[in-house]
Amino acid sequence: MRVVTISATYGTAGSVIGPAVADRLGVPFVDRAIPGAVAEELGCTLEEALAHDDRSEHGLGWLLSGAVRLPTATFGGVDVYLPGAMPPPPEDFVSHTEAVIRKVAAEQGGVILGRAGALVLAAHPGALHVRLDAPQRRRILQTAALAGVSEREARRLVEDNDRARTAYVRHFYRADPASPELYHLVLDSTTIPVSTCVELIVTASTALG
Repeated sequence: MRVVTISATYGTAGSVIGPAVADRLGVPFVDRAIPGAVAEELGCTLEEALAHDDRSEHGLGWLLSGAVRLPTATFGGVDVYLPGAMPPPPEDFVSHTEAVIRKVAAEQGGVILGRAGALVLAAHPGALHVRLDAPQRRRILQTAALAGVSEREARRLVEDNDRARTAYVRHFYRADPASPELYHLVLDSTTIPVSTCVELIVTASTALG
């Protein structure tokens, strides 16, 4: 069973490369299913799970980074969005997210995008950990071109997303998601074509197994 974790900065086509790699390896692309599984296990709503998810817009990473402010309660000195009735504490969402990721890796394999997968599965045998990154300027230009937005809006998207996802990893794992020590493979998908990135990841994953 192939297991690949992908940490992708905004504007590096992680949401395109991830599913393509999963399709080539014949394993699930595990993304939106994670908060759904967490909500089921905790007995909360999907909205509550998404509000604490790393990949979700306006999720917990956004709040930890100060990128977004919504109706809040205080958690460890940080304002955290708590929709509706009081849900379990943020640590419970993170620990259940980790449990879902480990279960997927152990039982069926998969390509896992974000959610500090390289740290959660650091000890998983045969897992390939990939980082998609590039200079901010190139990511801004690629975002503007692909999303059809102005360069100013693209810059805002890149900076806000970077800040939020970095805040999530630093807060819960005390790690820098940009550190190359966490990964087997680091690719600049703003320079290397997406199809080539997919091929390199598939080849590396196969070599590990």
